[in-house]
Amino acid sequence: MSAKDFERFSQFIYGEVGIKMPISKKTMLEARLQKRLRYLKIEDYHSYCEFLFSSEGMQRELPHLIDVVTTNTTDFFREPKHFEFLSDTVLPLLAPRLGPRPLTVWSAGCSTGMEPYTLAMVLSEFAGTRTSFTFSILATDISTQALEKAVTAIYEEERVLPVPSMLKSKYLLRSKDRSKRLVRIVPELRKLIRFRRLNFMEDFTFKRPLDIIFCRNVIIYFDRPTQEVLFQKFCRCLAAGGFLFIGHSESLSGMDLPLKQVAPTIYQRI
Repeated sequence: MSAKDFERFSQFIYGEVGIKMPISKKTMLEARLQKRLRYLKIEDYHSYCEFLFSSEGMQRELPHLIDVVTTNTTDFFREPKHFEFLSDTVLPLLAPRLGPRPLTVWSAGCSTGMEPYTLAMVLSEFAGTRTSFTFSILATDISTQALEKAVTAIYEEERVLPVPSMLKSKYLLRSKDRSKRLVRIVPELRKLIRFRRLNFMEDFTFKRPLDIIFCRNVIIYFDRPTQEVLFQKFCRCLAAGGFLFIGHSESLSGMDLPLKQVAPTIYQRI
């Protein structure tokens, strides 16, 4: 890939999805695009670049390019202390304030669905102790490929190892063909989550303020100014007293945001 074509890709990706692509990522981008070149029967990166930026390419290929450049690393019960704090502190605090309305939760950057399904398990367990408690979960990602897997809700058995045994027996179904070593989230849990595609670089709003936002290990791919703009958007969507959970490798230090830290990587809307 020529330096000129890489610069064109880099500027476009930054403008479209906010992800910085320094020259150090050129080899990575080349490797990830190889599969697309083979699929499209395109011989070189320059020809792919010309196709992408055509009107046909923008319509047909852009979602695939986004799938290529986004990283979908996730696990069930990733950073487990977050879910302990959610269950032990956040839910008992927010539940009495809700009245008849449901608790609203957003899994922002949900990848292949392991985070929102973990949230659904934790919230369902809490709901079992509170007859009037209901909730809704919105899960979004920019990758159509990741969302397709999330909706299918089928995972390899080794991916569900972090799920506690009691919750496995309650919320997971094993494949009838044991040689496949696959599990699927039970229908009762799947129907509790709405999946949709969302690009953080676009303007987005919600019908009602959100009580909880999980956006973890997503903003590390953005530069600092983009991170601050994004968290300002989140704060506008978050209800007063609502909670924001971010990844342990991320920081809001120095940002002018209406949030107070209540635990490591957990913030409450002032």
